[in-house]
Amino acid sequence: MNESILNAVHETAKDLHNSGVMDVQTMRDFDALCLPEIEQYEASHIKAIREEAKVSQRVFAAYLNTSASTVRQWEQGVKKPRGTSLKLLDLVAHKGLNALVY
Repeated sequence: MNESILNAVHETAKDLHNSGVMDVQTMRDFDALCLPEIEQYEASHIKAIREEAKVSQRVFAAYLNTSASTVRQWEQGVKKPRGTSLKLLDLVAHKGLNALVY
């Protein structure tokens, strides 16, 4: 679905929920439906994300709560990130490493 249409539908759903017309469960369903799709990253793109952040594999791994050897394997194309690691990598790719600092 076109992202701008999806955003408009989601905003409408939020307005309906805030006015009491839509229940909490239905709003949660809309929230889940409107989550952005997570990109799959090639080895070279993962390395570029890390290098743009100007951190070593060890430091990058610490931010992503994984091991340096896992990051190395991603960058060599031996393994692909998945699950929570993929979600965090996607967040860093779009928002920068500071998105993981609280």
